[in-house]
Amino acid sequence: MDESRDPGFLPHDAPLRADVHRLGAMVGDMLAEQIDQAFLDEVEAVRRAAIRRREAGEPPEILATRLRDLAPQHATALTRAFSAYFQMVNIAERVHRIRRRRDYQRAGAAPQPDGLHDVLLRLREAGVGLDELRAWLPRIAVEPVFTAHPTEAVRRSLLEKEQVMVRCLVADLDGQLTPGERAVQLAHLRTALTASWQTAEASPVRPDVQDEIDHLGFYLADVLYRVLPVFYETLETALREVYGDGLELPVLLRFGSWVGGDMDGNPNVDAGTIAATLRAQRALVLERYAADLAALGRLLSQSRGRAEVDAAIDARIADYRARLPEAFEAIRPRHRDMPYRVLLALMQARLRATAAGELRGYACADDFVADLALIAASLRAHKGVHAGWFGVRRLLWRARTFGFHLACLDVRQDARVHAQALAVALDDADWEMRDAAEQAHRLAPFAAGAATLPAAQDAVGARLDAVFTTLGEARAAHGDAGQGLYIISMAHSAADVLAVLALARRAGLGAGGAVPLDVAPLLETIDDLERGPAILGALLADPVYRAHLAARGDVQTVMLGYSDSGKDGGIVASRWALQRAQVELLEVARAAGVRLAFFHGRGGSISRGGGKTSRAVLASPRGSVGGRLRVTEQGEVIHRKYGIRALALRTLEQTVGAVLLASLRPRAADAREGGWREAMRVAAGAGREAYRALLEDDGFVAYFRAATPIDVIERMTLGSRPPRRGAADGGIDSLRAIPWVFAWTQNRAGLTGWYGVGRALERAAAAVGEARLQEMARAWPFFRTLLDDVEMMLAKSDLAIAERFSQLAGDLHARFFPRIAEEFARTVDWIARLKGTRTLLAEDPRLALSIRLRNPYVDPMSLIQADLLARWRATQRRDEALFAALVATVNGIAQGLQNTG
Repeated sequence: MDESRDPGFLPHDAPLRADVHRLGAMVGDMLAEQIDQAFLDEVEAVRRAAIRRREAGEPPEILATRLRDLAPQHATALTRAFSAYFQMVNIAERVHRIRRRRDYQRAGAAPQPDGLHDVLLRLREAGVGLDELRAWLPRIAVEPVFTAHPTEAVRRSLLEKEQVMVRCLVADLDGQLTPGERAVQLAHLRTALTASWQTAEASPVRPDVQDEIDHLGFYLADVLYRVLPVFYETLETALREVYGDGLELPVLLRFGSWVGGDMDGNPNVDAGTIAATLRAQRALVLERYAADLAALGRLLSQSRGRAEVDAAIDARIADYRARLPEAFEAIRPRHRDMPYRVLLALMQARLRATAAGELRGYACADDFVADLALIAASLRAHKGVHAGWFGVRRLLWRARTFGFHLACLDVRQDARVHAQALAVALDDADWEMRDAAEQAHRLAPFAAGAATLPAAQDAVGARLDAVFTTLGEARAAHGDAGQGLYIISMAHSAADVLAVLALARRAGLGAGGAVPLDVAPLLETIDDLERGPAILGALLADPVYRAHLAARGDVQTVMLGYSDSGKDGGIVASRWALQRAQVELLEVARAAGVRLAFFHGRGGSISRGGGKTSRAVLASPRGSVGGRLRVTEQGEVIHRKYGIRALALRTLEQTVGAVLLASLRPRAADAREGGWREAMRVAAGAGREAYRALLEDDGFVAYFRAATPIDVIERMTLGSRPPRRGAADGGIDSLRAIPWVFAWTQNRAGLTGWYGVGRALERAAAAVGEARLQEMARAWPFFRTLLDDVEMMLAKSDLAIAERFSQLAGDLHARFFPRIAEEFARTVDWIARLKGTRTLLAEDPRLALSIRLRNPYVDPMSLIQADLLARWRATQRRDEALFAALVATVNGIAQGLQNTG
């Protein structure tokens, strides 16, 4: 066996090693078949050279020379070959996670760490009794919110093929297949792999919003819809085993979406896409329910005389027979002595009427749930627990969770768009320059409904009116279950929130009462996070808004922006501003008698708040969770967490488990925290200073555009939303956080996830002592999580390859790269000193292995990209063949590194 294929597997990962080797060989066979043996030999030679370069510490020049001046088509083929290899690594790792979960379940000695059983044991050991747990469960509300993401472009057809490959491997996890059965599974796997090779990774046409809606439907309706009941069954089992009582579980999980509703900087999202999204999600979930009802109808064949049913079942059949006579007549006479089957057929007819918008349909999802509950109760009462009750209860969990809306749709718009509309409506060209208090005073009568803004005379105002009108129409037609938050990007004052109420009332929302919207300001920059308590205080002191909030249950949501705060001031300043904002916002809300809920706007990369959600929850300030977690899920993170059913279940378990722990037994106060906070205050200031000094240096914008493939990213057809807010020549400030981070990940610098950290830690150590920082690393989850996340970014970065890209910047390379390399080395040194390790990821060998498995395939793609980039720019960016090859490298590197945008 080729030893270069065995990069330090852990002792208990022998099955993973076997899968990686077997799948790698399958990719090799496929490449030889689809291209030729010489091509496979070339791929293998490059891979071995990449491994030698890593293990021998060779400079990248030797490998880069080998990959220079490739024909565009050949560069694309090599890139796709490397991508195919680490796609198999990704699949092998995911299957191994499933294998390890099953091993824990089979062993039975100790539950899997961070699973529901493990969490309940920890709570019981911490003194949580059954009554306390019963009181808390109704307060648990976990809501992942899925967003469209312009750095993730995996086609649904490829996602489905990946699922086929996973199922083929999972089918033989226990090694119980016969040789013939195993051969069949491998043939299916080979078919899916080869068909994937013959499918373009992304469409040459930029996806529209409908494409993004369809993409999201894969995760919601094909994965989460299936695993949701299993989550509740797992929790019930754990409760019985730990507490001796299954309890009656409330709904703990909901799902949200921004797809089709996120208007911020996206001219392609408007009232039309909002209406289309709500319709599409409604149609999709009704279709799933209809299929489940049909399956239950085949299962619940109980006949009169063989099994009794509740009188309520017969009464409901009589009611629906009168409402839907043609549906009853369509039931075969030979089935009419089967009451459950008859009722389920009539429920299907009523669902069809619901989908068609007929009055005979269900008025709301609660009525559908009531029908299912009738059947479940009748089965339980008449010896039907083992004759179909299980399937009915599964559908009940789905209906209670997904309703008739599938996922709540948030709407988001930039505060500046509202201000533009108000400037026209109020005939005040200087409106945006007015003092916030003056703005709030002038908006008060319009927000309260005492007066109405003049009709829109401008395109911006008309577009906003259409949005609010659509929200009102959808609420009137389908209720408010499917409508989420109205989020205000770049909210700077209480007036920005009152503006939404005033504009909504102009469009007719809230006529005769309160505006039926939950409005959430999004605090994005570090300055806004620091001003957040003052903004919230002014908002809660405003009598008009307090009246609105009272009508909405006195619950205020504040969204916290991880992306722009990181882009604004670097990771240390961002994380500390977010931590402090939560503490101070909670104090303001408590003083006002309002319940505060946080919505965490996390991205995929560490510099945008990425990382393990469960770990972030446990590192949150005490009291900031309080049973609730609303968090964005984006791009490749959605795929990694929810692309496979078994892993989606594990994700839900870990997330809910972390919320339970953080809510019922938050971390105890520590007398040392005052000193820790002082250290972080110093570190945040120093980190921000170092980060801003780099970004604000004259020439840095030009350096960034030359040393990263940002010009490629801006032209790619990755998402419906433009990569910039405002003008295309607005520099870094107008560039969205996602492409900013994505560009630095592509060139392997990873700068956004660590730059300024070394300087921050150095300054903090000088102020409070290195021993204090080491103490924080051991005892403070917030600080430890920050160090772990930065360490991961350092491990995924490669400064030698980044230097190749930096050299594309000409004279600017000598000016900026030494600063970057110096800060990288400083940060690596401080992470090692504070964690007491000698190498990066010494405490996380599994992650180290994962990165090492991918490097031999990612490194060549990076070097190919740097060469292609120079050649493409030399053609004034006109050579489409070179551009197509560059796109292939961008997609490949993103899939290989993960956590990229």
